[in-house]
Formats: sequence, structure tokens, C-alpha cells
Amino acid sequence: MKKSNEPFWWAMFGAGGVLSAFFIPILIFLFALAFPLGWLPAPSFDQLEMLTSSLIVKLFLFALIFLSLFHWAHRFRFTLYDGLQVKHLNELIAVLSYGTALFGTVAAGWVLFFG
Repeated sequence: MKKSNEPFWWAMFGAGGVLSAFFIPILIFLFALAFPLGWLPAPSFDQLEMLTSSLIVKLFLFALIFLSLFHWAHRFRFTLYDGLQVKHLNELIAVLSYGTALFGTVAAGWVLFFG
């Protein structure tokens, strides 16, 4: 019986979907509507810098970005595979989509922890 790595990718998909569904709308509301329109007082650059210098906040943002990117990669892969019936390119699509998610994760980690 051949072992599959599908459960790992589905777990990443599910975790990314849950985190994205809970936290990205809040961040969009705050930074795209509430602060620019003056509904809430906008934090200063120094306040945001102090907040994002915390290790817990960096780890949270890293997890949010990491899982959201892998959620996107899995959804994109199976949209092409099942929706568009591009089954003959499955391996290439998997490498490109998960590779893009991995590259984005590394870039986000670099910016968060070394930038």
C-alpha cells in the first residue's frame, strides 16, 4: 500500500482556512476601513513597530501568513486539477503552487524576523 502525503496538505489547508477566516477580515476591517475612515483612532508608526517587535505577534503573523499561503496553494492546485481538468500537469502544478507558498513563507519569515 502506497503512503500518501495528502493528509498533511489537507491539514495545512484546513488550518489555513480557519485562521484566514477568523483573522484576515478583522485585519482588513481595521487597516482598510476603520483606521483610514476615522472610525477608530489609527495607531502611530511607533505603536505598530512596538507591537510587531513582540515575539508572540511575530509568531502569530508568521503562522497566519504561512497557513494562509498553503491554504491558497492547496485550493489553487485542486481548482486547476478538478475544476479545469488539468490532470496531466498535476505534479508541475503541485510543485509550482506549494513552491510559491514556501517561497512566500520564507520571504515573510525573513521580513518578520530579520527585516
